[in-house]
Amino acid sequence: MKPKTILAILVLLAGAAAGFAADMNMGTWKLNETKSKIGPGGTKLTSVVYEAAGDMVKITVDGLDGEGKPVHSEWTGKYDGKDYPVTGDPTSDSRSFKTVNARTMTLAVKKDGKVTVTGRIVVAADGKSRTVYTGWTDAKGKPAKSTAVYDKQ
Repeated sequence: MKPKTILAILVLLAGAAAGFAADMNMGTWKLNETKSKIGPGGTKLTSVVYEAAGDMVKITVDGLDGEGKPVHSEWTGKYDGKDYPVTGDPTSDSRSFKTVNARTMTLAVKKDGKVTVTGRIVVAADGKSRTVYTGWTDAKGKPAKSTAVYDKQ
């Protein structure tokens, strides 16, 4: 390989690494149940893992649905507000995340093109915890919400 090509590749890799290093969401997060308030029928995501996947981010979640059954889903995409497919979640087929600032993102969960859950993720200034605020309409047509607090592992 030519030296200029090698240098260009190294610069691109360094830039990608710097971008992920600045992402305060990266890593493993565990639900702090005592600080959280999960709304009726809400999913309790006990573990959320953010990891680099090329120039995208892969988010893997595990937990329990509103009936106490295990759930597992995976999403790979960018924080650009565009929909990317979800696997493993029968209640959604796409999610989008959008960066608001260094510590805040918004999210939207969709099923068949219709938004079913909206939310906001805020990482604490020290990076040791994050709070996920979500809202949806329950089976009876009433608004529901959850506040889930996670501790960085």
